[in-house]
Amino acid sequence: LSPGAKMGCFTFIKVMMILFNLAIFLSGGTLLGVGIWVKVDGESFLNIFGALSSSILQVVNVAYLLIVIGAILLVIGFLGCYGAQKESKCLLMMFFSVVLIIFIAEVAAAVVALVFTGLAETLLTGLVTPLLKEKYGVDKAFTEIWNVTMTEVHCCGLNNYTDFNNSYFYETHSSYPRQCCDMQEPCNSTLAAEMAVEGCFKQILEEIRTNAGVAGGVAAGIAALEIAAMAVSMYLYCRLDEK
Repeated sequence: LSPGAKMGCFTFIKVMMILFNLAIFLSGGTLLGVGIWVKVDGESFLNIFGALSSSILQVVNVAYLLIVIGAILLVIGFLGCYGAQKESKCLLMMFFSVVLIIFIAEVAAAVVALVFTGLAETLLTGLVTPLLKEKYGVDKAFTEIWNVTMTEVHCCGLNNYTDFNNSYFYETHSSYPRQCCDMQEPCNSTLAAEMAVEGCFKQILEEIRTNAGVAGGVAAGIAALEIAAMAVSMYLYCRLDEK
């Protein structure tokens, strides 16, 4: 290619890099704002989006998840956009490094999720079950999230009704949440054992397996975008040496 053509190609890729990362930056800001909204006023968020929100997101702490993802996207978007605009090799290398770290972490998480499902269940049980015992029936937003989840997914607790043993809710009401007894009340241990409503982890895991094709396609698309972003940033980084 002639020098003019090379410069035109460089300029085009630079502009696309800026626009792409500007979109990432704005998306990150939006997610961060929504995460703060959920944290500050989770009840109003559930009133608006509760019926539409993913059952998977309802199990984890949506607010912290959105805040973390939003902050990461803000950093990535800023590094990519500002680095390309200012033609800064330092910022472009930082952008490449951050995206590479995220890519490696995603691959590692996917491998762990596929190979060590039992380990994931153990870790979730260790983290979520104490929260259920402590916060269900106390924290209004937390309780509403789990009520929506258990009602829509037709599940009880993370593993089963025993997750609520010795919990604040059970000690206060002398019964389990009605979802653990297929919406029958009073939901005592005898009825809960008879109904044998499965835990939300198994139900969500089954839902993930059912939609594995879609999830795999989305994951592959995200991975392709990350690889493309790393390739473009490295191209700009190397071309700056020639300018």
